[in-house]
Amino acid sequence: MEVRDTGRSAEKFARMAAAASPDYEAGVRQPRRDWAQATAAAESAYQQGVQAAVAKQRFSKGVAKAGTAKFQRGALEKGVARFGAGAAAAQQDWASGFEPYANALRSTQLPPRKARRDPSNLARVAAVVQAMIRTADGQTR
Repeated sequence: MEVRDTGRSAEKFARMAAAASPDYEAGVRQPRRDWAQATAAAESAYQQGVQAAVAKQRFSKGVAKAGTAKFQRGALEKGVARFGAGAAAAQQDWASGFEPYANALRSTQLPPRKARRDPSNLARVAAVVQAMIRTADGQTR
């Protein structure tokens, strides 16, 4: 079987993907299927895929194959330029996502602080941990 030169194919991939930005935007704005509904309907397939990947240790194998150098190259070449804009775009989402946790922290009554290194101070940590767990689980108290 004949296969084109990988370098030529990679160049074409990058060129065509860059030119497809308007199509990407249009697909996000007017998808064929609602993203949330389709994603929720795929829950079983997602679970099966994750379990299969865990059983075959695909995560650790993928990390080992990529290596630190590939991670750093991608993070430096793509991530640095996108980081600030992405964080700015997520400001409101971050605020609304953190608000329940901030409210839980505000309403948490901590036991009195004891002397430094007193093991009883761990009760203060436990109170915060329990408040965060309740919030993550959707419980108010």
